[in-house]
Amino acid sequence: MKMMYDITMSVSAQTAPFPGDTPFSLEWVWTMEMGGSCNVSRIVMSPHVGTHGDSPYHYGSEGGKTEEVPLDVYVGEALVLDVPRDIGPLITREFVEAQLKNTAGTPARVLFKTDSYPDPAVFNTDFTAIAPEAVHFLAGLGVRLIGIDTPSVDPADSKTLDAHGVFLTRGVYILENLRLQDVPAGRYELIALPMKIEGSCAAPVRAILRSL
Repeated sequence: MKMMYDITMSVSAQTAPFPGDTPFSLEWVWTMEMGGSCNVSRIVMSPHVGTHGDSPYHYGSEGGKTEEVPLDVYVGEALVLDVPRDIGPLITREFVEAQLKNTAGTPARVLFKTDSYPDPAVFNTDFTAIAPEAVHFLAGLGVRLIGIDTPSVDPADSKTLDAHGVFLTRGVYILENLRLQDVPAGRYELIALPMKIEGSCAAPVRAILRSL
């Protein structure tokens, strides 16, 4: 029997957005208690709240928007790598090379489990991000999607978004705010399809991993 892991962050009014971004809110338009024929809610949120896939348009005006992303990138074999808490602020190329040295081939999707953003209700700026050189290295191995359990692949205070820039130039896609704390390192099948929101810079995903 295959194991399944839900690696999606639950979203509520308590979920902290990136500073300055639009938080999640939900209100009821109709309720059966108020005499409505059904319960209908309305939600307002940034597409970057919770687990989401960035579209290239988010970090490059020439990049594709959400409805243009190739769906096969978000479905298929993925490798989850443990990142120690004492690694420092960035996942370096040297760390990735060492982790993959004895790996029999690298799948097209790599997910980093840093455990550096444990509480979604508190925006913690001290999370682990990805060095641009590590993105270049993985792209050279044929990796098409990189995911991380933090709000951004760049440091919280970055103004230049150097890692995002490498994702754009190398054609690699991004998943952010994954929940990997219960997932052992190893290989899985990833299913993390973005909602088809036309013209958007990102979209929420319901991400799962299944054992191979």
